[in-house]
Amino acid sequence: MKAADYKAIYYAGGHGAMWDFPNDKALAKIAASIYERGGVVAAVCHGPAGLVNIKLKNGSYLIKGKRVNGFSNAEEEAIQLTKVVPFSLENTLKERGALYESSPLWQTHVVSDQRVITGQNPQSATVVEEAIKEALSK
Repeated sequence: MKAADYKAIYYAGGHGAMWDFPNDKALAKIAASIYERGGVVAAVCHGPAGLVNIKLKNGSYLIKGKRVNGFSNAEEEAIQLTKVVPFSLENTLKERGALYESSPLWQTHVVSDQRVITGQNPQSATVVEEAIKEALSK
């Protein structure tokens, strides 16, 4: 797979993303390359776990200073999985310098900031898809 062949990368959600995405250096490198060539990086629900360790060529985290969201601490608590997941997605996004936003439980919430598109929960998936299509049409 060559990052140069793609204009966007999408990190799907689901709790498995919390284990599979954060430490996948090859995937992070592909995402950084797509972004640095003017492409879109998108994620929904737990998918933003894949964004937490992406670093750009200048050494900064991709999400630093950008408005993002993902599955919230409140939502994780509501389904009683805070002790199951390996880390708090909300807290880690904030620790990496992201400007984390959220809505009340299970409400659709999508943020698009500098070609990084994130959705808070499964209810946000369709709107994330629409935002990706819009960003790619520019």
